[in-house]
Amino acid sequence: MSTIDDILDTARSRGEGQPYAGAVTPQEAFALVQADPRVKLVDVRTNAERDWIGRPAIPEQQHGAVQWTLYPGGAPNPDFATQLQQVADKEDVVLFLCRSGVRSRHAARVATELGFQDAYDILEGFEGDRDAEGHRKTVGGWCKAGLPWVGA
Repeated sequence: MSTIDDILDTARSRGEGQPYAGAVTPQEAFALVQADPRVKLVDVRTNAERDWIGRPAIPEQQHGAVQWTLYPGGAPNPDFATQLQQVADKEDVVLFLCRSGVRSRHAARVATELGFQDAYDILEGFEGDRDAEGHRKTVGGWCKAGLPWVGA
């Protein structure tokens, strides 16, 4: 069995009982992107978050940006479904990323409802949870894992 298959099997087991295919760690997400150009990472943070905080440094053709909520105000993105279908195909392995892993779960669920069979949540998100002082990027997430990213 290949590394991709191993990662996806583990991700599926983490997702048992969830309304989407499964969940990957940031490290697994990066390994999947590196292993297969058909894997898409869809960043569901706001444009402001990506502009001010940064984004994963992965090939542009594998990185999609579809806001789950809009900035300012935090209203749900009414065009989420349409925009998702513009950046990923239903046959793709689609990995959803947000700040800490909450919005990405919702996005994976909605993607599954739209017919994306391989929709996965990226656990911990880009910045992870807050530490005791209220700072991010120290507890978990893409940045804490030392994965490549482009700053603002």
